[in-house]
Amino acid sequence: MTTLIIYALALALVQFWILPASLNLKNLTYLLSNRDGNVETSPTYDRIARAAVNYQESLPAFLALSLLSLHMGVDLTTTATAWLWLRVAYVASYGAGIIYLRTVIWLGSLGCLVSMAMQLL
Repeated sequence: MTTLIIYALALALVQFWILPASLNLKNLTYLLSNRDGNVETSPTYDRIARAAVNYQESLPAFLALSLLSLHMGVDLTTTATAWLWLRVAYVASYGAGIIYLRTVIWLGSLGCLVSMAMQLL
C-alpha cells in the first residue's frame, strides 16, 4: 500500500507540474516570471488543468483511506491499484478530449473510493 501511496503522489507531481509545464513551453518566459497577467493556453492544456483540479479533489480521500488501511491492517491493494490506473486513464482521456469514456472512468475511480471505504467498515 505504501508503494501505491507514493505512486499516487508521483501522479500528482505529473498532473500538477510536469504536464502543465510541458504543454506550456511556448510561454516559458511567463513560467519563469512572477506570473502576473494571463497567457494564451491550448485546449489540451486547459483540459489537463481541469483534470488536475479533479485529482486534487480525489487524492485526499484516497490518501486517507490508504493510510487508514495501513493503520487498521486491511488490505486494499487491489482496489487502490484499480483507482490509480483509472486516474491515469482519466487524465489521458481528459487530455485527449474523449468525453464519454472519461466520465465512465471517473465513475469507476469514484466507485473504487467507495469500495475502499466499505472494506474498512
